[in-house]
Amino acid sequence: MASPYHYIRYIWWGSVDMEKVAEELGAAFSIEAITLPRDDRELSLFKDERDALRARADTLAVILSPVRAILYQREPMPFTARDLELRSRILELYPRDRPTPFPWSFSFEPKFEVAEEGPGRL
Repeated sequence: MASPYHYIRYIWWGSVDMEKVAEELGAAFSIEAITLPRDDRELSLFKDERDALRARADTLAVILSPVRAILYQREPMPFTARDLELRSRILELYPRDRPTPFPWSFSFEPKFEVAEEGPGRL
């Protein structure tokens, strides 16, 4: 494994309910709210899409926003069963691999290794 895993997923035509996702993922994973500064007088199309969540499994972490999820690892390591579960749930919530339905900005999921599960292994 040469470099850490990094993959971005999107949702089109809507957004993810961040409170609901925090409840669902919070049962199995570490969840942390990311709140950015805001100003009531600000004019912005994406003002309500700034808040985010960080979900962590064993070696995989995800930054979730209402329209995008960034899956990443700090160090290149094989995925554990919990990492695979988090990845699977994120791919269900954010089913698209590009930010627009138009045919540009393609992204491809990098290859990753899976840790061997067996007796005596955690």
